[in-house]
Amino acid sequence: MVSADAGWMVPILGSALALGFYDLCKKHAVRENTVMPVLFFATLTGTTLFVTASLASGHFAEFAACSHRDWWLIAAKSLLVGSSWTCVYYAMRDLPISIAAPVRASAPLWTFLGSLVLFHEIPTPWQGVAMVSIFAGYYGFSVLGKLEGFSLRHPSIHLIMAGTLLGAASSLYDKYLLGVLRIPRNTVQLWFSIDIAVLLGVAYLLCLLLLRKKVQRKFQWRWSIPLTGILLIVADWLYFYTVSLPDTQISIISLVRRCSCIVTFAAGSWYFHDTNIRGKVIALGLILLGIILLALA
Repeated sequence: MVSADAGWMVPILGSALALGFYDLCKKHAVRENTVMPVLFFATLTGTTLFVTASLASGHFAEFAACSHRDWWLIAAKSLLVGSSWTCVYYAMRDLPISIAAPVRASAPLWTFLGSLVLFHEIPTPWQGVAMVSIFAGYYGFSVLGKLEGFSLRHPSIHLIMAGTLLGAASSLYDKYLLGVLRIPRNTVQLWFSIDIAVLLGVAYLLCLLLLRKKVQRKFQWRWSIPLTGILLIVADWLYFYTVSLPDTQISIISLVRRCSCIVTFAAGSWYFHDTNIRGKVIALGLILLGIILLALA
């Protein structure tokens, strides 16, 4: 059960707000740009910020202390998230943000379904109604996507869905690391940040070595690249804090956090001049209705 005082609500709403602006900066950073250097330098910025803050606070040694088993478990999370981010970044380079952001917002639904199996969270009738509403909203987005040339068979749709499912799996894994094993949240975030920066750095280097003779987009440095990494660190710090609280449900936390799609959809549709906005508002409304019903249920 969610704790009665709902003390988790403020930090997770803060995480949702940061995540919304993170998605906007991510879209700006990868639009008509080379993906891997954007992903690496954004991640490196966030990692540098967190490590520097840990050193400045005098708690770096405390955060870094963990067993070999815990380190490998956190490294596995880095591999999972790195795969998710790679899929999402490539998809967001090509998809309209008013299509990509709501699809990403479906992650809590898959987290919810996973939590039924792994953590035995039994759905109520209202939760069933909410799930139908969310599925209806995504069907609406699939129809609108076809009108813009992005059918469910489009490779970018496959990538965004793969990234979303991997992200949902990561949320369930977070609950296991923080809620079941009780690994300190700052330890998880520190080693996760370091591991994923190394992982993406190796991937970027391999791309340079293996694809150097192929035609690629020219990499353009943009102000949104470091800001993407900074916003993600803030969003993740608040998220890890919330997941580490006792008596919280990962399915509900993930749902509230993905309200970030409201920020992304509203600002992104205006800034990036997406089309079919009225239809997308209706589809988004169905998704948000489902999220609200799930949260209330």
